Amino acid sequence: MRESLLFGALASSALIIGAVVGARFTLPKRLLAVLLSFAAGSLITALAFELFEDAYEHGGLGRAIIGLLAGAIVFTTLSALLDRWAQPGRGAVPADDHEGSAKLDTDAAATAEAPSSASLSGGAGLALLAAVTLDGVPENVALGVSLGQGTGGIALLAAIFVSNLPESLVGASSMRAQGRSLRYILGLWGACAVLLVLAVVVGAGPLSGSDPATISLPLAFAAGAVIASLADTLMPEAYEHGGPAVALSTAAGFVLSFALSLQ
Repeated sequence: MRESLLFGALASSALIIGAVVGARFTLPKRLLAVLLSFAAGSLITALAFELFEDAYEHGGLGRAIIGLLAGAIVFTTLSALLDRWAQPGRGAVPADDHEGSAKLDTDAAATAEAPSSASLSGGAGLALLAAVTLDGVPENVALGVSLGQGTGGIALLAAIFVSNLPESLVGASSMRAQGRSLRYILGLWGACAVLLVLAVVVGAGPLSGSDPATISLPLAFAAGAVIASLADTLMPEAYEHGGPAVALSTAAGFVLSFALSLQ
């Protein structure tokens, strides 16, 4: 229990750090893109070696595939709904004219950039908070399962931390652009952090002692949510604004996370 609380607090502390920075400062847009791409590289390692592989070993290939597809479908569907909530009236975007995710407004956190209408209306920050919670809960449950079974989880912890940081930073900046107070911003992101810590405890406690086939589904579901968030939100936004540097940053995130997975 103590270890799961510690790991949960470490993973979720990035939400608080990012919220404080986002509520008080603006950063170069390219730096934000590099942070997002580094997080993407870390998550690639985590979903392949900490989530999907474990799901396959616990429940077989069929169960792992079903769980992954379920996670991807649920995240993609809810993410699209959150984008529409963040920017009402946006409607469907043609495939050759995709504008990126309305909820991940890096302009709100960037120097010399004007926030989007979604941030000014207050939708972007709250929608991103909801998206972080959506994929954060299965990720942190999976982290708890790894801890409960003594299989490590260091790489997954690092990946969750580095993905939480830029997302909470951008989300807090969107809330700041709407004129929200520091207390309001920290209160919302702090509540999200507490929820994710509880998810780690649940994974390390009752769930880790379940039948291996039962454990396989949440692990695979988390992998599906992660891979969908990479394709839907993190990577498009990073590559749109970061230029060639994001390729190296993505590789660096992958290498670091892989090295940690060997520990």
